[in-house]
Amino acid sequence: MKLKNLMLMTTATALAAPAAMAQDMADSMTLVSWGGAYQTSQVRAYSDPYTAMNPDVEIVWDESSPEAVARLRAMEEAGNITWDLVDVVGADAIRLCDEGLAMEVDHDEILAPAPDGTSASDDFGDLIVSDCFIPQIVYSTTAAYRTGVEAWEGRTPESICAIFDTENFPGTRTLERRPINNMEWALLCDGVAMEDLYDVLETEEGIDRAFAMLDTIKEDTIWWSAAAEPPQLLADGEAVIGTSYNGRWFSAIEEQDQPIAMLWDAQVFDLDGWIIPEGLPEERLNRVLDFVSFATDTQRLADQAAYISYGPARASSAPLVGNHADLGIPMGPHMPTDPANSERTILFNYEWWADYRDDLDARFQAWLAR
Repeated sequence: MKLKNLMLMTTATALAAPAAMAQDMADSMTLVSWGGAYQTSQVRAYSDPYTAMNPDVEIVWDESSPEAVARLRAMEEAGNITWDLVDVVGADAIRLCDEGLAMEVDHDEILAPAPDGTSASDDFGDLIVSDCFIPQIVYSTTAAYRTGVEAWEGRTPESICAIFDTENFPGTRTLERRPINNMEWALLCDGVAMEDLYDVLETEEGIDRAFAMLDTIKEDTIWWSAAAEPPQLLADGEAVIGTSYNGRWFSAIEEQDQPIAMLWDAQVFDLDGWIIPEGLPEERLNRVLDFVSFATDTQRLADQAAYISYGPARASSAPLVGNHADLGIPMGPHMPTDPANSERTILFNYEWWADYRDDLDARFQAWLAR
């Protein structure tokens, strides 16, 4: 795209990415995300408006973010980076940055400022957890349960530890097939104070305690890999309690009217955002910089919250969050950051998991196989 055609871009975007606009840009991009309701929200808030302004650009979506680290390592080894922009969680961004697989960026140079002129770095604040990470949303992994379970005899889960309480809340559980969050909840429900979770988990004794707690429900659990699975399992009655991303539960409860209720206790706050793979050819990089400046401006991040219950990462976006685009219901009460939902939360330790993820992944998979 030549400079004369860039008059279609917003003023904020034009100010944010001058380097990209002075050069030719690729006419296609492969964007990598997580599929489901979250990716749909990105398409509606980011890529559809962008392609409406740039009709000659083709955007291809790939749903491989759960395997982003391994896939990018393989691409680097093969010398063939086929992805242009990748949505990852904060801890994975730190790992990819440390390994030189993600590009370091100057957030104030490549991203739009807030409408009042506040720099991007100040607008995102502490959510910039890596020099390679471009934040999008605050989300949580949290529990939900099927309503009206006869075996519970009128009891209602009020604590995350209901997952481990098979006496009062019998039935099949569904938890993610990875150590993240499961280890924290296991220790919390084994009596470890929330502020001590990562100190305890850093010891062999702490790891053993977490696995011992998980042993108590291992045979009662369906282990999921795709976040769409738990809401479906609860909706079908194949599981009675489980964990997934809060946006997945919102979609099942509010959009699909399934007999499911949220259990916000000990939700784990996390971040999601973009990384740019290191080593992109110039024309592809220019297109990515143009897109990411547009897709992460104040209005676009607020727009995404109209489609899914994830909080926008920019401070300037929060006042612009309104009603759901299709249902018309206020989105604020469905956000993980709403005061009524965040009375007791676990703050995900990005750097800790970046350091220990590979080892604990291997131990967790070996434990599952036993």
